[in-house]
Amino acid sequence: MLECSDGSFYMGYAKNLVKRLDEHNSSIKGAKYTRGRRPVRLVYFEQFETRSDATKREYVLRKKSRAEKIDMMNVFNKKLD
Repeated sequence: MLECSDGSFYMGYAKNLVKRLDEHNSSIKGAKYTRGRRPVRLVYFEQFETRSDATKREYVLRKKSRAEKIDMMNVFNKKLD
């Protein structure tokens, strides 16, 4: 999950997270949504074995409310500290 400069969130999946984050911030390969909201920063991620598992989880996360996404992000960031 990326947080855009306007405070909105963007979700997607990637095989190479570092490369994809760079594309969102500095390339025309970044999603149209994020190109107008740069810079973006990575605030949450999960890893999956298959693309299918990743897209299923993405679908579930997209349905969450903004408050739920913020709570999820805060828990994730505390684990990194």
